[in-house]
Amino acid sequence: MDRPFARPAADILQDLGVDLRQGLTDKDARARKQEFGANQLHTQRPARVWKILIDQFRGVIVLLLFAAMILAAITNDRLELLAIGVVIVLNAAIGFVSELRAVRSMEALRHLGETYARVRRCGQTRRVASTELVPGDIVIVEAGDIISADMRIVRSSNMLADESTLTGESVPVEKGSEPVSEDATLGDRRCMLYKGTAVTRGSGECVVWATGMGSELGHITSLMLESDEGETPLERRLETLGRRIVWLSCFIAALVVVVGLYSGKDTAMIIKTAIALTVAAVPEGLPIVATLALTRGMWRMAKRNVLIKNLDAVETLGATTVIFTDKTGTLTENRMTVRRVICGTGQTLLDKADADQDPDLRDLLEVGILCNNASLDADDHSSERSFSGDPMEVALLVAGIQAGVDPDATRAAYPKLREHAFDSSVNMMATLHNAPQGAVRVAVKGAPEAVLGASSSVAVQGGCETLDERSRSEWIGRNVSMAQDGLRVLAIAQKTALRADEDPYRELTLLGLIGLIDPPRKSVGDAILGCQRAGVRVVMVTGDQGPTARFIAGAVGIRTDSDIVLGQELSRVSNGSIEPDDQWLNASIFARVTPAQKLELVKRAQRNGEIVAMLGDGVNDAPALKSANIGVGMGKRGTDVAREASDMILRDDAFDSIVVAIEQGRVIFGNIRTFIRYLLSCNLSEILVVLLGVAAQTPLPVLPLQILFLNLVTDVFPAMALGIGEGDPHAMDRPPRRPDEPVLTRRHWIGIAASGFLIAVTVFLSLLISLHLLNLDQPQSVTVSFLTLAFAQLWHAFNMRQPGSGIWKNQITTNRYLWMAIALCTLLLIAAVHVPWMAQPLQTGNPGWRGWAVVGIMSLIPLVVLQICISLRSVPRRAKQSGPV
Repeated sequence: MDRPFARPAADILQDLGVDLRQGLTDKDARARKQEFGANQLHTQRPARVWKILIDQFRGVIVLLLFAAMILAAITNDRLELLAIGVVIVLNAAIGFVSELRAVRSMEALRHLGETYARVRRCGQTRRVASTELVPGDIVIVEAGDIISADMRIVRSSNMLADESTLTGESVPVEKGSEPVSEDATLGDRRCMLYKGTAVTRGSGECVVWATGMGSELGHITSLMLESDEGETPLERRLETLGRRIVWLSCFIAALVVVVGLYSGKDTAMIIKTAIALTVAAVPEGLPIVATLALTRGMWRMAKRNVLIKNLDAVETLGATTVIFTDKTGTLTENRMTVRRVICGTGQTLLDKADADQDPDLRDLLEVGILCNNASLDADDHSSERSFSGDPMEVALLVAGIQAGVDPDATRAAYPKLREHAFDSSVNMMATLHNAPQGAVRVAVKGAPEAVLGASSSVAVQGGCETLDERSRSEWIGRNVSMAQDGLRVLAIAQKTALRADEDPYRELTLLGLIGLIDPPRKSVGDAILGCQRAGVRVVMVTGDQGPTARFIAGAVGIRTDSDIVLGQELSRVSNGSIEPDDQWLNASIFARVTPAQKLELVKRAQRNGEIVAMLGDGVNDAPALKSANIGVGMGKRGTDVAREASDMILRDDAFDSIVVAIEQGRVIFGNIRTFIRYLLSCNLSEILVVLLGVAAQTPLPVLPLQILFLNLVTDVFPAMALGIGEGDPHAMDRPPRRPDEPVLTRRHWIGIAASGFLIAVTVFLSLLISLHLLNLDQPQSVTVSFLTLAFAQLWHAFNMRQPGSGIWKNQITTNRYLWMAIALCTLLLIAAVHVPWMAQPLQTGNPGWRGWAVVGIMSLIPLVVLQICISLRSVPRRAKQSGPV
């Protein structure tokens, strides 16, 4: 029992064992519910609090911090033990609170709301909860009903259904009981009603075919639940960096022990120093600063009506290389609008038209209002008008109002006598109205070919001309031209009859053509331009028709020079009928695409190395939303299923927020990269200066506890300031990072090594100057080298500016948080020397004014040298051509 849409309704009733007039018995209904289950969709359970908390302690860096705590406990370094513990707890707390807030905000409405259905059971019509429906139930549907199960239409009258959330097609679909071909796509199955859609016009009797997870909506939900939530690029990069640091830490520990023992140093001191340097190699501030940077990005986005469900999603958009976006409701407003009107006198733009000055236009718009069942509702509490009814008929009312034709006055002047509902056999609809002097005004609208065939004349300048073959051919050409522009075309005609029982579809006078479209959102064009400028490709993936998709794509700035790839072609690839075409990876428009094909496109792009963002608002978008590297759902128009599958929600449905999010993501990654470079170069300088002291058999330039003080205090605060800064103002003028690009490239590692070595050399020289030129004692000399290292690291933060930026004004010098961090660290360093309860455990001594002079001069040398190198490396006019830093 499959493909019910391809078989007669009588066969379906027979297969399901139900009589149309009687329906199921209560006993049968209970038995089938026990067999098939309740008519409900499975949903993911909301993330548990304990799982969110445990997730905060994942990652190599955090594990290294735990290892550092164990080492500190073994060596009885209580200060180190306490400091690392505080870092771990603070990092977990920030991430936990931020993600918990996002999860709680998404827990509302996790499934489609409870609905009711009118069901015929035991020969009586009853109202039952949609969860009680079972296969074989006879359901009576009318305009406005939400369909709560997959149904085969048995009888119908003038029925239209809105399937946009399921198929992506913005215009309601005509429904009937006749079977269709076996290979009909979801959007072409006219004899089926699907769970989650809505009837917009007409009525009918249907038999339930599938419920719950057996429905089409259930299949989509299954795809969503089965889709893997891919690991984010940031997670992969930080894990790779963490593993490298593990090996580096082990190597450093072994090297220090070997060199120290070979040079005859005290074994206990060498082992303690090796442990301290191993801990120093671990950037303790990395998890907390990364979390703070991502959290600050989340808060910034929240101010722009963007809800981030998890922290890593902030950065992922910055790495995005391609955006797959739905059309209906995402690029468009999901409402029909009259875009073009052609009368006998020519084409008309409604926003500049005046019906009082053009009788042909007035007649056309009046007929559009009369041959219309949409209603205009007045709100007593608002001056704005609201409409209800078929979207296309609502658009005709709005068009009349735009041109100065009052719908209420028009309908009052021509009261309706009777209506000939839209008939698919003639593709027209007609209404008859009282007219002056006892005449009857016949108003007709329908498919252009049908209306032209029923017309014998055309209205021109208030009169009529015969519709000869040449003229008819011209009107057919106008219709084709409008259709090629992606417009849905209606023909409008009228005639004056003597009696109401005359055939309404003969001897009509053609008034003109009306082209309608679901218009693109106003801000979308600029947003897509911003994406293209940033090197991010935007691809439309829609269930709508190809010409409509191409027109919208052209209107919003998506490339239209490549061929449109249709869902049928993708199906032939999936079943092996044809080989996949690599050019499809560069296509910009995919039309008539099913939910499964959207998912396959996302996975195909990911296999090709792309970082994929998926935008959507419908049920049909959910599987692809979840499988993408980052799914972006719509907050207002989006369905609950789509929102749940997303990583990020645009609360105001503004597509331009995606550009802001991409920029923020790039800024966040740039900040993370900057503070990692800063932390590692500072840590490396500590390691190298100790190795120099051990190799040269001088006093250790920095003592173990001093290393820990630097690593946990003076390094972390500047790094935090770098992590939450405003970032690079030219982030959107560069292409996205390569998907396989690590957090730190070879160039960055070379820079870290060079700067770390330069700082270490100047610190070691300050020790030698203090010992041999100033003749300071050993505690004073070690204090000088300790302070030189500390301040050199503080000044090194200014070397994190972008190449090509100004020396005095750049994203670093304008970072107020950095100045605050430097001020705080300076006070802590002064206290470390002059406050006894801090100086004693750190073994520092007052170096005097001469020692402080050496600190000031020597700590500035790395800053001056590296600033010169940065300036020589690039100039401002090349900044836009350089890659991300």
